[in-house]
Amino acid sequence: MFLSELIPMKNALGILKQNQKIMKTEMINLKDSYLRVLSKGIHSFHDSPPFNKSAMDGYAVIAKDTFGASPNVIKKLDIIDQIGAGDFSNKKINTGEAIRIATGAPIPDGANAVLMEEYTITSNKDSSDEYIEFHSQVTPGENVSLQGEDIKLGDEVVKPLTLIRPQEMGLIASAGVDFVEVYKIPKVKLIITGNELVNPTKNLEKAQIINSNQYVISSMIESCGAQVDITSARDVFEEVKKTLFESSKDYDLIITTGGTAISKGDVVVDAVDSIGDVLFHGVALRPGKPVGFGIIDETPVFMLSGYPVAAMGQFDALVRKFLFKMQNMEYNPRKEKRTAGAKIYSNLGRTDFIRSHADYKTVKAVLSRGSGVIRSMVEANCYIIIDENQEGISKGDLIDVVFFESMNWNK
Repeated sequence: MFLSELIPMKNALGILKQNQKIMKTEMINLKDSYLRVLSKGIHSFHDSPPFNKSAMDGYAVIAKDTFGASPNVIKKLDIIDQIGAGDFSNKKINTGEAIRIATGAPIPDGANAVLMEEYTITSNKDSSDEYIEFHSQVTPGENVSLQGEDIKLGDEVVKPLTLIRPQEMGLIASAGVDFVEVYKIPKVKLIITGNELVNPTKNLEKAQIINSNQYVISSMIESCGAQVDITSARDVFEEVKKTLFESSKDYDLIITTGGTAISKGDVVVDAVDSIGDVLFHGVALRPGKPVGFGIIDETPVFMLSGYPVAAMGQFDALVRKFLFKMQNMEYNPRKEKRTAGAKIYSNLGRTDFIRSHADYKTVKAVLSRGSGVIRSMVEANCYIIIDENQEGISKGDLIDVVFFESMNWNK
């Protein structure tokens, strides 16, 4: 399929939005929910903590009994019981009494504070006359975690569309929930095309090129929270067509690399067109204008360049947002302001993703910016994105940069 006109980046994004696919949901065990997206909010089955509990090892006391204690004024309380973690006491504390208590144990009836062990001087261990002496005072509520201060019964503790991190897992567990409903992880088929490609080797024959895309693009797919399976196909129409057709039945998304040049006889684009619909082929984007998107039997297909850097740029410009949204997550990479350290040229009518390197003050474009120069991506740590309506950047301009690490799923 030959298309001679490049479409603007905003048009390409509009087509992707119209054809956005969102995954179905599934119930999974909380222990397996790390970095999954909640489809329903979580409500607590109880208060947390479920009772007033001690925040320290020490002695449950009536705060008023400690008033006036100081390094120069030693006071004394009788010990009437002790409570370990997971235990409780049926005894009520009266004036002049204390109960030894462990962190996390329920505050006994009558007490309203906990005196830390460090503030005591002596403790008589004689069971017939046990007491403590102390030199510091506490106020009502001191060292006590109140019932429901973290979570109250019925509270929505985690909202829908939340990415579950360790802290959310802890909060969900505290709410008494052990199974959660999440969006399924997209299964992506990565098809690497090209007769010249070989696996990494020390010895290359004439016209052979090492297949770096299988490592580059597969890891980028995983950085979006998706699963990936990799296969390869020669630049043979029927072989590519068969691989695409079979993949469309078993995978949620297909990504290809190679065979997308803006010219006649593009194997991948022609194969997609023969069994599905090509919705665009060619975007006013640098690097990576020969990028395509289509649909095969309701399965989206991204057709990326065979040049690694171009494929990476196309992925970051178009695929990341689509993969995030498949899991119902918005893609919002962090933008930070930096001062341009040099003039950066750009043509009107084209969106430029400029590989750049920024420190805490300034940013400069990486000099080697050809579509096949992988080293330029290693030397870069961010993009400067120049809109199609902007003609370059002048030295000293304050501009937005997007750091690579902020583009990942677990940023």
